[in-house]
Amino acid sequence: MKTMMAKSSNDSSFSLSRRYFHFKNKDSNQGGNEDDHQVLTFNHLTPKHKHGIVSISKLRSAIAALGKARSDRVVGTIFGHRRGHVHFSVQSKKGDSKPTFLVELAMPTTALVREMASGAARIALECDRWSKGEMRKKAVLQEEAIWRAYCNGKKYGVAQRFECGAEEWRILRAVGPITVGAGVLPANGDVEEEEDGEVMFMRANFERVVGSRDSEAFYMINPEGVGGPELSIFLLRV
Repeated sequence: MKTMMAKSSNDSSFSLSRRYFHFKNKDSNQGGNEDDHQVLTFNHLTPKHKHGIVSISKLRSAIAALGKARSDRVVGTIFGHRRGHVHFSVQSKKGDSKPTFLVELAMPTTALVREMASGAARIALECDRWSKGEMRKKAVLQEEAIWRAYCNGKKYGVAQRFECGAEEWRILRAVGPITVGAGVLPANGDVEEEEDGEVMFMRANFERVVGSRDSEAFYMINPEGVGGPELSIFLLRV
């Protein structure tokens, strides 16, 4: 495996999309556990693309009130064949468990690479709110199957949740020893995979912030003292 970067980061402090969001300390008199000592507030976000205005507006209203949100830390892996599509996997802190959330976006892997090269990528995944008469209105947000996908205000079709299969497990196990890193995995010799190209990946700790039953956010944590692109992923039921 050829690795571009692989650095350990267990308890590193983090930089979280500071241009658009920032964390501030809670009043110590409010109590709460250690993970609750920082709350998310919204700064400013201006869509660059006209067709992204509706999605960003919903994002703004859903995330702005996360002051009472709860958060935890998870392991996130972005991966995809060079000529394929982006996948996003969420695992527990140890990073060796079955993904609790795994989606494939219609967004080409190369398109995400270009967006990350700009310094920041904000991916919004939207699904429809169920009507009051439908039992699935109480479904866990991460269990929704189909999402509309946006990145930095651009629409990228849909994203689909699916169960982790043999190929996904092969990739996740291959990058499992890496706490924080990005690189390329060679094709496994399969003819179809050879056509799709090598597997590009990026793996890091993410801060998962749950605002409500209908909104969650994942913020990539950059190791202290290490500059790098910022990545935020939002799940919204609208």
